[in-house]
Amino acid sequence: MDRKTKGILCILTSAFCFALMNMFVRLSGDIPSIEKSFFRNLVASFAALMLVMKNRKSITIGKGDLPLLLLRSAAGTVGILCNFYAVDHLILSDATMLNKMSPFFTLVFSMLFLKEKLPLKTVLIVIGAFIGSLFVIKPSFQNADLASSLIGFLGGLGAGAAYTSVRALGKRGISGPFVVLFFSVFSCLVTLPYLIFDFHPMTLEQLAILLLAGAAAAGGQFAITAAYKYAPARDISVYDYSQVIFTAVIGWVIFSQIPDVLSFIGYGIIILMALFMFIEGKKENGHAA
Repeated sequence: MDRKTKGILCILTSAFCFALMNMFVRLSGDIPSIEKSFFRNLVASFAALMLVMKNRKSITIGKGDLPLLLLRSAAGTVGILCNFYAVDHLILSDATMLNKMSPFFTLVFSMLFLKEKLPLKTVLIVIGAFIGSLFVIKPSFQNADLASSLIGFLGGLGAGAAYTSVRALGKRGISGPFVVLFFSVFSCLVTLPYLIFDFHPMTLEQLAILLLAGAAAAGGQFAITAAYKYAPARDISVYDYSQVIFTAVIGWVIFSQIPDVLSFIGYGIIILMALFMFIEGKKENGHAA
């Protein structure tokens, strides 16, 4: 099996794990999103800590690294909270697709803050993805889920800002496992006061489901890290959108959820834009080579 095939299998595994995470978050019931986020990140913290200890690399935070780590963690926390809220209040595939706007936001933020140039074709692709998101959000006063959809969209924006920070940290030589550990611990500390002062009791079954959500998230994180170690993003990133398919099937089988026609149109547009972005990335790399 060549490295690209291994990368594709790893990113498909990651997509399935994150689809399972959303399923477990939904199954955990009427627990506040902040509480769900805490337990999700608690599991991720231990998983990331073990990986950092296994690598046994000395961690040095240089000048300028801490603000980026804090920005990544704050944006990631907002992204998770918004995503979990959307998962609880929308059908799973809609919430997942809105979160999958993050790669397009990453492009925009990379242009604004990392001064990376975007070709006109890429700008048009980002605009196309935004139009696709409108079909999923369905912005009208008749849409009872409008607020939840906008929060889900904000979750994709937060994730995009977080990934931009990860990109900047990677350029500065900060290891991926340490970034995950810093973010997970930060998120737990930020949400801990809420748990102390307004804890919503849960059953053992709900706790077990949330721990499974955390385990699935950790599995997805490790799988996607391995995927990009085997193959560059330009070759495999489009396969990450398989999560929408996994989530749609889970939503239909477990929760009897069926997206409406407008949502399907939005899915198609966003996935098509992701495919265009994938093709353009391959072309640019071919020219660079």
